[in-house]
Amino acid sequence: MISGRRSGASRRAIAALAAASLLIVSGCRTVLPRQYEYDEQFDISLDGTATAYLNASIPALVALRGIDLDPGPTARLDRARVRQFFTSDGVRVTRISSSRRHGRRFVHLRLDIADVRKLNESRAFSWATARLSHQGDQYVYRQQIGPPDGKDPGNVGWDGSEIVAFRLHLPARIRFHNAPSHRVERGNILEWEQSLSDRMKGVPIHMEARMDQESILYTTLTLFAVMGVLVAVVFAVIIWMVVRKGRKVSGG
Repeated sequence: MISGRRSGASRRAIAALAAASLLIVSGCRTVLPRQYEYDEQFDISLDGTATAYLNASIPALVALRGIDLDPGPTARLDRARVRQFFTSDGVRVTRISSSRRHGRRFVHLRLDIADVRKLNESRAFSWATARLSHQGDQYVYRQQIGPPDGKDPGNVGWDGSEIVAFRLHLPARIRFHNAPSHRVERGNILEWEQSLSDRMKGVPIHMEARMDQESILYTTLTLFAVMGVLVAVVFAVIIWMVVRKGRKVSGG
């Protein structure tokens, strides 16, 4: 009888341990960000200006954009060449850094873009056709990513599991989008993922989002301003009442 109880307790303990392990693994997947071979994010304003953040391995830049860099794992990063490649009329490189992962060097860029609607005029973003238009009471953003313009980087350690991502960080409340996840991520971010192999084959990506015509930042600042005025008025009324009460007491 005692043996049966111990056996049952052991089974419950093992089940609890297994459940806890599952939760830990699940939590790790949530906390740890996915690692992309090519990751491009555009933080877009309603006037068409944007800040772009690009994180990519050197082999991916060679294969997808055709930049003339040595994809070897020990090769020195030619920052001047990277800056020259991404700089054009309307596109300015404001930050370059690098890291190493999976035996490959990665480059991290921050760029200021004068008008996303002219992206395809830049060699670095020639595969992108973007449109931002005002339709009725909404803004509509559409972008298509076409075939790459690169070359074979050779054997760089890819195993076929590599993925790329394109993200839009939009400035107003999103009313419609066609992101495959069907989700709006934190901070109004939409994401389109694709395998690196499909991207190299030129499988197109169609991105579309419709949003309010008033930016979230403007709405938030207006709300803070109104709240600030209300707080100031409340304090003024309280001070006036305290002063008035003090005068009555001193007069009495």
